[in-house]
Amino acid sequence: MDDLRVKYLKLIADASDESSLEDLRVQAVGKKGEISLQMRSLGKMTPEERQLAGPALNTLKDEVNSALLARRSSLADAALEERLKSEWLDVTLPSRTERQGSIHPISQVWEEVIAIFADLGFGVAEGPQIESDWYNFDALNIPGHHPARAEMDTFYTYRAEDDDRPPHVLRTHTSPVQIRSMEKMGAPLRIICPGRVYRADYDQTHTPMFHQVEGLAVDTDISMANLKWCLEEFVKAFFEVDSVELRFRASHFPFTEPSAEVDIRCSWSGGQLKVGEGNDWMEILGSGMVHPKVLKAGGIDPQKYQGFAFGLGIDRIAMLKYGIPDLRAFFDSDLRWLRHYGFLALDKPGLISGLSS
Repeated sequence: MDDLRVKYLKLIADASDESSLEDLRVQAVGKKGEISLQMRSLGKMTPEERQLAGPALNTLKDEVNSALLARRSSLADAALEERLKSEWLDVTLPSRTERQGSIHPISQVWEEVIAIFADLGFGVAEGPQIESDWYNFDALNIPGHHPARAEMDTFYTYRAEDDDRPPHVLRTHTSPVQIRSMEKMGAPLRIICPGRVYRADYDQTHTPMFHQVEGLAVDTDISMANLKWCLEEFVKAFFEVDSVELRFRASHFPFTEPSAEVDIRCSWSGGQLKVGEGNDWMEILGSGMVHPKVLKAGGIDPQKYQGFAFGLGIDRIAMLKYGIPDLRAFFDSDLRWLRHYGFLALDKPGLISGLSS
């Protein structure tokens, strides 16, 4: 058995291809192989001889099979390596010139809005994007029969039939942040609430997810005159014009009373928007004096305090200021579009350095 071990382990190690390796397997452990014949001879041995020879033959057979397997794997690896050398293909991209990234127009306008209202003394407040039915509707004086609460307009989160918890929604506006801020900070208060909001709508000027900023000022002597001045200062700073004319039109919002839509005087000469001149009017936001029920829901005494609120779409004013025709392009991730409308990463907007430099 020692001679067989030495013989076949050497032959297996020297095998140059899988064909010769298979021949060796047949010679060693095939049906008529040398080791197989030795195992058949166990029946002619005495019990004492068989007790010694049996385990030794099994060990020899296992050793040869392991050597065959290892050599076969080694030959397969070598064959694959040779094949890869002959079939090699460079799949790497050629080097490209270094490009600087850009800031998305929504991010840019978001920062512009914050810079302007920070200069007017407003802080920035944020809140969760998944809101309870109470914060999103009830606390804002939106009744149960209001169309905004229908599932065709609002994204409700899944709730099992036997779940008795109040429903939750993807917030339809950032107004819930105003309620949370009043609860947390009380009055007096001056904040803006920028953030993502969600509504079931999709066309050239609407998307299911968009961006909004709302403002809230609460104090003992707040009036519509304060609201008008604040919005005039914002529009002048944002559109970078010296003068602007606003028009307030009576409207209705459940969370403000009185309520007003705000238009700005403008012109569309040559297809280009010019703010502060011309004979056209364009709606840009909604506003009004905070409804007493909303103040009460936020934990503020409406007999002592009053305030104004307003809301406008960040995406919409970005389209107006930078001449972007289709809202859906904001979310297409088209690098060509981003390079065209994007802003330099290090040009942070500011009232001194310039908003849109």
